[in-house]
Amino acid sequence: MELSIKKEYVLNIAKELLEFHSPSGFCFEIMDLIGKWAKDFGYKFETTRKGCGIITVPGKSSDRVIGLTAHVDTLGAMVRSITDKGSLKFTLVGSPIVPTLDGEYCSIRTRDGKLYTGTFLSTSPAAHVFEDSKTKARDPQNMEIRIDEKVAAKEEVEALGIRSGDYIFIDPKTTITESDFIKSRFLDDKGSVACLISLLELMSREKLVPAYTTKIFLSVYEEVGHGSSYIPEDITEMLAVDMGCVGDDLNCTEYDVSICAKDSGGPYDYNMVTRLIDLAQNNDIRYAIDIYPYYGSDVGSALEAGNNIRGALIGPGVHASHGMERTHYSALENTIKLLYLYLMNP
Repeated sequence: MELSIKKEYVLNIAKELLEFHSPSGFCFEIMDLIGKWAKDFGYKFETTRKGCGIITVPGKSSDRVIGLTAHVDTLGAMVRSITDKGSLKFTLVGSPIVPTLDGEYCSIRTRDGKLYTGTFLSTSPAAHVFEDSKTKARDPQNMEIRIDEKVAAKEEVEALGIRSGDYIFIDPKTTITESDFIKSRFLDDKGSVACLISLLELMSREKLVPAYTTKIFLSVYEEVGHGSSYIPEDITEMLAVDMGCVGDDLNCTEYDVSICAKDSGGPYDYNMVTRLIDLAQNNDIRYAIDIYPYYGSDVGSALEAGNNIRGALIGPGVHASHGMERTHYSALENTIKLLYLYLMNP
């Protein structure tokens, strides 16, 4: 199947999204950016009361409304307290693999918009000082953030304007290699958002019209469980675009679009899953079918909230989820192709 997907555009959009800080609950700035893109493409953009974005693409028919959803929120952290020696204790936003945070750079954003840099560290950070530096548990109780300012007391940190409840942005360390691997935190789910934005760019550029009116729902609280608890009531079926899992007992690789048959919330709609498999198989798209053991999607949130929809889940294969993630451009391309076929073929 030949589609005029622009690889450079896809990778540039992915990089811009990945480097833009947007932990759950702090997504209004990135949503402004996405809204601008949508309007530049000529599509209507609006937001819900809690900040989720809705992009409407008119279809050839409005007999059904197809929903595509991905989440633009990421994992993160928040200031829990300030220690007497001037470091920060933190609470997690979502569920990053905490040991991977040891030594990670971050930024602390105050309520008035000031940014301070820092580093996640064990409370036994020095091999020359602490006997348990190698063995101490890496968890929020035994870790803290060292601020890159001349502070040595709680009062000095407070004088900077830092308080409990301030967001902590984790450095994503986004890198795109010459071999088209994308290495970054938060490919879950900004890799999928990049697929949707790239699909919109393609449809706008080529003046492509989907079979049915389509609403792209970008949620901002998925990592904490209620991203798509509300969706527009006219959506009749919803396809979540979220990361495909790579690992033990799974078929997906970093080059595939993954089609999930079942996750920890139960099976997805059988007919939708079958149709996605047929579309991929009949159009030579590299894909995998998998069961995700520890996973929930925005479709799951929408169904649990009582929305009367059918639902399914696909996404680019991502290795090392909730840690230092990686995927390959071909996984994004295969996901875009499958999304295109899903929208264009009723």
